[in-house]
Amino acid sequence: MPRGAADSAVAAAAEQAGVPVRSSDRADDEVAARVELPSELSERDLASRGFTEDAIVVVLDGITDPQNLGAAARSAEAAGAEVLVTRDRRAAPTTAAAVRASAGALVHLPVARVANIPRALVRLQENGFTVLGLDEDAPRSIYDDAVPEGRIALVVGAEDRGLSRLVRERCDELLALPMRGRVSSLNASAALAAALYGSVLRSRPRRSGR
Repeated sequence: MPRGAADSAVAAAAEQAGVPVRSSDRADDEVAARVELPSELSERDLASRGFTEDAIVVVLDGITDPQNLGAAARSAEAAGAEVLVTRDRRAAPTTAAAVRASAGALVHLPVARVANIPRALVRLQENGFTVLGLDEDAPRSIYDDAVPEGRIALVVGAEDRGLSRLVRERCDELLALPMRGRVSSLNASAALAAALYGSVLRSRPRRSGR
């Protein structure tokens, strides 16, 4: 449809819907939309939530950059994670930058904000989850053993410090990513994506795209 006809069609639809229309001379118009994010979950919600039998939950331990939060959410949602868990203090807020970096994933992926990550992991374990932590110093890599069947919680730490001590101790198993180049580590969202697609999803039943 030619641009003029398309503009007319949009204007007519807006008028019919009662939406005000303002003309602009700018060659490249910007479109703004107000998006309402889902209500954040609590630690108690994790204990009572009805997860599927092969649920994946992603846990972020100390991610403070909103863009890293968004990138991690994008990988988590694309891999079919049911919840993203993060701290409610000293952690990245769900800002507009985070939503943009998530490519809209934060609109669809429930986020749980918790005061205490180790305690939240206990809640998940009580709900049938095996907790796997990514740790560059772990003696085994993601390729050494098959991921356990059933519900999996995958924990990723901050890029500078990794997993905190209490979180590391709460994990059922620690796994490393094999690093064969000269770079010693990946950023948090890249490490998450590698672990999800290189290990966790290989143990899940295949599902059709959503």
